[in-house]
Amino acid sequence: MSPQPRVVAELGRPETPQETADRKAESRRKHFANQTTFNLVIALIASLAVVLFLVIVVVRPDQQSAREPVDYAAAAADVQDQADAHLVVPALGEDWSANRADYSAPKGKPAVWRIGFITPGDQYIGLTQGIGADDGWVSDRLDDHNPTGSVKIDGVAWTVYDRRDADNPGNLAYSLAATVGGSRLVLSGSATPAEFRELATAALADAAASSPATTAPTGDAG
Repeated sequence: MSPQPRVVAELGRPETPQETADRKAESRRKHFANQTTFNLVIALIASLAVVLFLVIVVVRPDQQSAREPVDYAAAAADVQDQADAHLVVPALGEDWSANRADYSAPKGKPAVWRIGFITPGDQYIGLTQGIGADDGWVSDRLDDHNPTGSVKIDGVAWTVYDRRDADNPGNLAYSLAATVGGSRLVLSGSATPAEFRELATAALADAAASSPATTAPTGDAG
């Protein structure tokens, strides 16, 4: 005697063959759907892990190296004998740091000494010294922007280029330019005018220590 078909509680009667087939098909569909969702979650987690790895291994070291302090005084000493003038090495407090220092002497052009400073306010000021440079060289450094004023710092006239209200001025948001001895000094960056003044004062003091005549007022530079 064959067993009686199982009564399904929801139906109150045994399933028909078609209902049994439909139930099994729905069960398989749900199983595959759950498995697909699980696989998608695993794939998403794996993708996020790869992105996190790239951020830690690739991005962060680059950012840290950009802020890694540079001994600009030692860099200047290494190349001073190649220059025809004293390379300016401002003495600043411990809350200042440098992230670059390099010297270049392209043929037929002024030799250039550069230092990139991170200020106490965590902003940037680049010091660029053009040895034997002229007004055209200064204009090139400042993308031909027009001066907006002038200021005297320790008896030396500096031309001011204030572009802080411009759209995306970058590291030319504020600039100072002056003639010091046989060099042009250009300070440019995103720091406050007070921090620019502090750096300019230190640069002039270093120039004076190397040769007192270099700090005689020379008028506006630009």
